[in-house]
Amino acid sequence: MNLLRHLPNAMTCGNLLCGCLGIMQVFRGELTTASWLILLAAALDFGDGFVARLVNAQSPIGKELDSLADCVTFGVLPAFIVYALFPDTAPVWLPYVALFLAVFSALRLAKFNVDTRQSDSFIGVPTPANGLVVASFPFILQNPALADFIQNSLFLTLYSLLMSYLLVAELPLFALKFKSFGWAENRIKYIFLLLSVLLLLFLQFAAVPLVIVLYIVLSIVGKEKGEERRKGGKEERE
Repeated sequence: MNLLRHLPNAMTCGNLLCGCLGIMQVFRGELTTASWLILLAAALDFGDGFVARLVNAQSPIGKELDSLADCVTFGVLPAFIVYALFPDTAPVWLPYVALFLAVFSALRLAKFNVDTRQSDSFIGVPTPANGLVVASFPFILQNPALADFIQNSLFLTLYSLLMSYLLVAELPLFALKFKSFGWAENRIKYIFLLLSVLLLLFLQFAAVPLVIVLYIVLSIVGKEKGEERRKGGKEERE
């Protein structure tokens, strides 16, 4: 049983290892391999918290280690992938804008660790979401119809700046944590999961950026609906 208590941190270290190996693959020009490593790391990142709760092995060290791993895998590695995707025709200084993704990922994770408001939800886009979007880019490039759109200086610049802002924005977003499985209290989450599966089935990797947009939109809609219900309940009591 003592060995099981080390499993969550081992999975988190696996996440970090994937990030390091992914950076090495970017240096070698193997962007698709780097993307697969992000996907593997995302599975480990999701699983380490679940396993920690299962074996009752949650700890402050685990939380800090998780943030350090996420910074490398979902911040630094995606920044290098975006940097590598800039075309040769771009001004020599422009690809460096991709490094904002690494800097703002670190800021986002530092805020998350000290922000008590983010225990059951998120404020700002989680770093794994950025990692998954960027991981989809090398796969989308395999579609000739979309390749020119992805490997475009304007798109890559706007993505880097917009996502950097969203990582630290005061934007309330729901977390995929279920305290119960009833429809009423989880309506937005179930709608998101259903639409995400449909998008992935029909569009495959090209759906990933759309899934993140859907996540943000549904979070905003869910927040507004929740405020309306609270106002309605307050008026009824008055």
